[in-house]
Amino acid sequence: MVPEINYWAVLAATLASMLVGAIWYAQKVFGSYWMRAARVERNDDRSPVAPMIISLVAGFVTALVLAGAVYLSWDFYGGSYLVNGLLTAIILWAGLTAARFITHDAFEGRPRGLTLVTLGYEFTTILLMGFIIGIWPPAGLG
Repeated sequence: MVPEINYWAVLAATLASMLVGAIWYAQKVFGSYWMRAARVERNDDRSPVAPMIISLVAGFVTALVLAGAVYLSWDFYGGSYLVNGLLTAIILWAGLTAARFITHDAFEGRPRGLTLVTLGYEFTTILLMGFIIGIWPPAGLG
Protein backbone atom coordinates (compact mmCIF):
# COMPACT_ATOMS: atom_id res chain seq x y z
CA MET A 1 0.00 0.00 0.00
CA VAL A 2 1.29 3.42 -0.94
CA PRO A 3 -0.04 6.24 1.24
CA GLU A 4 -1.93 9.02 -0.47
CA ILE A 5 -0.23 12.32 0.27
CA ASN A 6 -1.32 15.89 -0.28
CA TYR A 7 1.97 17.43 -1.41
CA TRP A 8 0.58 20.95 -1.02
CA ALA A 9 0.03 20.19 2.67
CA VAL A 10 3.57 18.81 2.87
CA LEU A 11 4.95 22.02 1.34
CA ALA A 12 2.84 24.18 3.67
CA ALA A 13 4.02 22.13 6.67
CA THR A 14 7.63 22.52 5.50
CA LEU A 15 7.28 26.30 5.31
CA ALA A 16 5.54 26.33 8.70
CA SER A 17 8.54 24.54 10.20
CA MET A 18 10.81 27.29 8.91
CA LEU A 19 8.53 29.95 10.38
CA VAL A 20 8.44 28.23 13.78
CA GLY A 21 12.24 27.99 13.75
CA ALA A 22 12.63 31.66 12.86
CA ILE A 23 10.37 32.67 15.75
CA TRP A 24 11.55 30.07 18.29
CA TYR A 25 15.22 30.84 17.87
CA ALA A 26 14.84 34.62 17.60
CA GLN A 27 17.08 36.44 20.08
CA LYS A 28 14.08 37.73 22.07
CA VAL A 29 12.45 34.31 22.33
CA PHE A 30 14.89 31.42 22.99
CA GLY A 31 17.76 32.41 20.70
CA SER A 32 19.95 34.11 23.29
CA TYR A 33 19.53 31.30 25.81
CA TRP A 34 20.06 28.65 23.13
CA MET A 35 23.30 30.26 21.96
CA ARG A 36 24.66 30.43 25.53
CA ALA A 37 23.55 26.92 26.52
CA ALA A 38 24.72 25.31 23.27
CA ARG A 39 27.93 27.34 23.34
CA VAL A 40 27.29 28.74 19.90
CA GLU A 41 29.32 31.82 19.12
CA ARG A 42 27.82 34.58 17.02
CA ASN A 43 29.93 34.55 13.88
CA ASP A 44 28.78 37.12 11.38
CA ASP A 45 31.32 35.86 8.82
CA ARG A 46 29.55 32.52 8.39
CA SER A 47 26.74 32.39 5.86
CA PRO A 48 23.39 31.08 7.10
CA VAL A 49 22.48 29.77 3.62
CA ALA A 50 23.75 26.18 4.02
CA PRO A 51 22.09 25.61 7.44
CA MET A 52 18.85 27.11 6.10
CA ILE A 53 18.87 24.78 3.08
CA ILE A 54 19.58 21.81 5.34
CA SER A 55 16.73 22.88 7.62
CA LEU A 56 14.38 23.25 4.65
CA VAL A 57 15.23 19.79 3.31
CA ALA A 58 14.95 18.22 6.77
CA GLY A 59 11.58 19.93 7.28
CA PHE A 60 10.36 18.61 3.94
CA VAL A 61 11.45 15.06 4.77
CA THR A 62 9.78 15.28 8.18
CA ALA A 63 6.54 16.60 6.69
CA LEU A 64 6.56 13.95 3.96
CA VAL A 65 7.11 11.09 6.41
CA LEU A 66 4.49 12.52 8.77
CA ALA A 67 1.98 12.83 5.93
CA GLY A 68 2.52 9.18 5.02
CA ALA A 69 2.20 8.10 8.65
CA VAL A 70 -0.98 10.15 9.10
CA TYR A 71 -2.54 8.51 6.07
CA LEU A 72 -1.62 5.04 7.35
CA SER A 73 -3.03 5.89 10.78
CA TRP A 74 -6.24 7.20 9.26
CA ASP A 75 -6.55 4.18 6.96
CA PHE A 76 -6.09 1.79 9.90
CA TYR A 77 -8.09 3.55 12.63
CA GLY A 78 -10.52 5.65 10.58
CA GLY A 79 -12.12 8.67 12.18
CA SER A 80 -11.10 12.26 11.78
CA TYR A 81 -8.12 12.98 9.54
CA LEU A 82 -7.27 15.95 11.76
CA VAL A 83 -7.29 13.88 14.96
CA ASN A 84 -5.11 11.27 13.27
CA GLY A 85 -2.76 14.04 12.15
CA LEU A 86 -2.38 15.45 15.65
CA LEU A 87 -2.12 12.11 17.46
CA THR A 88 0.35 10.70 14.94
CA ALA A 89 2.50 13.83 15.30
CA ILE A 90 2.50 13.54 19.10
CA ILE A 91 3.27 9.82 19.10
CA LEU A 92 6.09 10.13 16.57
CA TRP A 93 7.54 13.12 18.44
CA ALA A 94 7.50 11.26 21.77
CA GLY A 95 8.76 7.94 20.45
CA LEU A 96 11.32 9.10 17.92
CA THR A 97 12.31 12.70 18.54
CA ALA A 98 11.97 13.25 22.29
CA ALA A 99 13.30 9.85 23.30
CA ARG A 100 16.39 10.25 21.11
CA PHE A 101 17.11 13.86 22.12
CA ILE A 102 16.79 13.05 25.82
CA THR A 103 19.16 10.09 25.46
CA HIS A 104 21.78 11.95 23.43
CA ASP A 105 21.62 15.07 25.59
CA ALA A 106 22.00 13.00 28.78
CA PHE A 107 25.13 11.29 27.48
CA GLU A 108 26.55 14.54 26.09
CA GLY A 109 25.93 16.32 29.40
CA ARG A 110 23.89 19.08 27.81
CA PRO A 111 22.01 21.43 30.13
CA ARG A 112 18.42 20.36 30.81
CA GLY A 113 17.19 23.78 29.74
CA LEU A 114 18.79 23.33 26.32
CA THR A 115 17.11 19.93 25.98
CA LEU A 116 13.77 21.48 26.92
CA VAL A 117 14.16 24.33 24.42
CA THR A 118 15.00 21.86 21.65
CA LEU A 119 12.18 19.48 22.59
CA GLY A 120 9.72 22.37 22.77
CA TYR A 121 10.72 23.53 19.31
CA GLU A 122 10.47 20.02 17.88
CA PHE A 123 7.08 19.43 19.54
CA THR A 124 5.66 22.75 18.35
CA THR A 125 6.94 22.14 14.82
CA ILE A 126 5.67 18.58 14.43
CA LEU A 127 2.33 19.39 16.05
CA LEU A 128 1.83 22.29 13.62
CA MET A 129 2.83 20.00 10.75
CA GLY A 130 0.32 17.39 11.96
CA PHE A 131 -2.35 20.08 12.15
CA ILE A 132 -1.68 21.33 8.60
CA ILE A 133 -1.59 17.81 7.19
CA GLY A 134 -4.69 16.90 9.21
CA ILE A 135 -6.81 19.80 7.98
CA TRP A 136 -5.67 19.32 4.39
CA PRO A 137 -6.02 15.61 3.61
CA PRO A 138 -5.38 14.12 0.18
CA ALA A 139 -8.15 14.74 -2.39
CA GLY A 140 -11.22 12.62 -1.80
CA LEU A 141 -10.49 11.85 1.88
CA GLY A 142 -11.66 15.01 3.63
